[in-house]
Amino acid sequence: MCFKTLKEDLDTVFARDPAARNTVEVLLCYPGLHALWMHRTTHFLWSHRFHLAGRLLSHWSRFWTGIEIHPGAKIGRRCFIDHGSGVVIGETAEIGDDVLLYQGVVLGGTTLEKKKRHPTLGNHVVVGAAAILLGPIIIGAGARIGANSVVVKSVPPGATVVGVPGRVVVHTHPEPLDLEHGHLPDPVNEAIRLLIEEQRKLEQRLKILESASGAPSVKSDNELKLSAIEKILQDKNNQK
Repeated sequence: MCFKTLKEDLDTVFARDPAARNTVEVLLCYPGLHALWMHRTTHFLWSHRFHLAGRLLSHWSRFWTGIEIHPGAKIGRRCFIDHGSGVVIGETAEIGDDVLLYQGVVLGGTTLEKKKRHPTLGNHVVVGAAAILLGPIIIGAGARIGANSVVVKSVPPGATVVGVPGRVVVHTHPEPLDLEHGHLPDPVNEAIRLLIEEQRKLEQRLKILESASGAPSVKSDNELKLSAIEKILQDKNNQK
């Protein structure tokens, strides 16, 4: 590993982690960095058919760092694994340049066949904590995966995905490395809000029809219930 690559790795840590204070601390206390350095060695061994040696070294790296990277995985430049504990990267996974992975991320497979079975991540992808990506899917460049999402389908470039199963909630965004989970859209919240709006429109139309026909107005508890639900949704939005 050349000095230029080492410096690039250190610069990446300082650029991505505001908790990084000095070079000595980063060199000694960043398991994500150690795991990537070890992976370069194990991947070299694996690529030159020293499979057992590569697996043994990667097994030791997993014990030491808490991060499991198969020697066959391909990882680009300036990748950063933040905290890292519990990260699993499968054999046929491919990771582009400038990718950010948080703790607990899994790039897993969904088949027993010996073929491409793990995700491919494009450049500038951000994957939130405990997100699980399964199968030979493609995560487009600049995409963002929200924390705890389960992604089983390919994601277009620049999209933001949240939920279980993962759904695209934002199709483009200007800052590929920005993953403010508190500001990610809530598709369930939005669906409830739209239902409440439709319910209110129906009640208003019903009142108009009752007034026009001279029929007595029927008192409904729905308005109180809808108001209570709206207050809950508003409180959730204010907390973000």
